[in-house]
Amino acid sequence: MQATPLISCIIPIYNTQKFLKNCIESCIHQTYKNLEIILVNDASSDNSLNIAKQYLKYPNVSLVDLKQNSGASMARNIAIDLVLNKIKFNQTKQNTYEIETNGGGSNLYSKNHTS
Repeated sequence: MQATPLISCIIPIYNTQKFLKNCIESCIHQTYKNLEIILVNDASSDNSLNIAKQYLKYPNVSLVDLKQNSGASMARNIAIDLVLNKIKFNQTKQNTYEIETNGGGSNLYSKNHTS
């Protein structure tokens, strides 16, 4: 039997509180189960970060919290680098890791990545 490949769903977030829950719920409830969901908060000023943190209870969801707005392309690129293990990160507290980015650092909140 052939193993199913891991699919990474990357969701850049910037002031999307109105639509974010539906977007994340849609990904979580996919029929394809070998799926990781990486949320990248791009320094939102609304309630998006708090909404995203609620989904960390799912073992296949990770959240990167960028400290300064970098744009959707940079947010996606950071998540791609994370998926490809090109980013090094250090554990700062339980389920929280600090990663270096060109924009001034960020935090990775995760249950499925370890340093």
